[in-house]
Amino acid sequence: MSTTVLTDVRPWGGPLADVVLEDGLISGIHPAGTATVEPDATTVAGRGRLLLPSFADVHVHLDSTRIGLPFRPHTGVPGVWGMMLNDRENWRRAEQSMQHRVATTLESAIARGTTQVRTYAQVDVDAGMERLDAVLAAREANLDRCEVEIIAFPQAGLLREAGSIEALDEAMGRGADVVGGIDPCALDRDPVRHLDAVFEIAERHGAPVDIHLHEPDQLAKFSTELIIERTRALDMRGRVTVSHGYGLAGLPEAELRALLEHFRELGISMATVAPRSPLPTRLLDEYGIALGLGQDGQRDYWSPYGNTDMLDRTWQLAFTNGFRRDDDIEHCVAIATVGGRAVMGRAAMPARGEAQPGLGVGDPADLVVVAGETVTAAVMDRLSDRTVLFRGTVVADALELTEGSRV
Repeated sequence: MSTTVLTDVRPWGGPLADVVLEDGLISGIHPAGTATVEPDATTVAGRGRLLLPSFADVHVHLDSTRIGLPFRPHTGVPGVWGMMLNDRENWRRAEQSMQHRVATTLESAIARGTTQVRTYAQVDVDAGMERLDAVLAAREANLDRCEVEIIAFPQAGLLREAGSIEALDEAMGRGADVVGGIDPCALDRDPVRHLDAVFEIAERHGAPVDIHLHEPDQLAKFSTELIIERTRALDMRGRVTVSHGYGLAGLPEAELRALLEHFRELGISMATVAPRSPLPTRLLDEYGIALGLGQDGQRDYWSPYGNTDMLDRTWQLAFTNGFRRDDDIEHCVAIATVGGRAVMGRAAMPARGEAQPGLGVGDPADLVVVAGETVTAAVMDRLSDRTVLFRGTVVADALELTEGSRV
């Protein structure tokens, strides 16, 4: 049995405590200085820092990244198809291999406090399995410091290019965990065929589904209604995620509430990247909808934004929502940590105001110790004094992977 003791930490900004971790779980929380430390236990000095659950990035494109490479001017054009073509024209010309870029980005995220990841890997007639294979390799190399789920993602749609459906199915057989879909109406212009293909592949492989939805209001509503129909018909309760869903935020409240009733009944979750027009987080909380946060693409051929730091993206979630109160900002932290685990099916979605979610006895010892006077201050300041633990073992400190965790 492996034991680690975190001394003098403040769980969710509360009183100083010693937190005991055994075999990858939190086994005890004691007033500071009172925990019994076995001779062979590993001790980590908290130095009065905050203790939080580690971050879960549940909407990231690890295969669409230029983290660590020279900055380049943005060359994309508006629209999903045009941006996809811009990526397709440029991704093979990068200064480093796809495998190098994926690994660099994942390791940077871990160093900043992320230990759960749900990432997209683009599969299509252009890339084949090349991008998926790079993500699979990075997952394998980081098994001891991060949990990674991979979404086989048809960024170019499923109906515009012959062979796309077959590529998605092949990716699931190759090791992807989740079946992706995208804009059934706006991109493929045949939502029934698109969603039938996605859910058929998911049913065949016993896999969850994650649908990118950039469509505007009523179009998004129509696609969502079709997603709901298939989720119910195939009894995929708790196994379907709608990502982005920008347009849903623009619906009349009565129409959105009607959809959320179905989401609650069927356990359909959502993932956001904290856009300019954010999802109504308070309303989602009212219905108990699991909501996770993600970085999306990072300094890639779609956008110059993104830096692998989920604490930074938590700030963005609070900012775009216009939050100022500590309880609202702390709930953003809950979304970025335990909320993401809920989307991945590894936790229950914390309710707004829930005391110290993710830090109870029996919870996973996937943690980040971070400097800050309060949780809100930590979000505002985003300091580099962080220690990251995965399954009770330190894997990063001061934004660098620890030597023992390096491959």
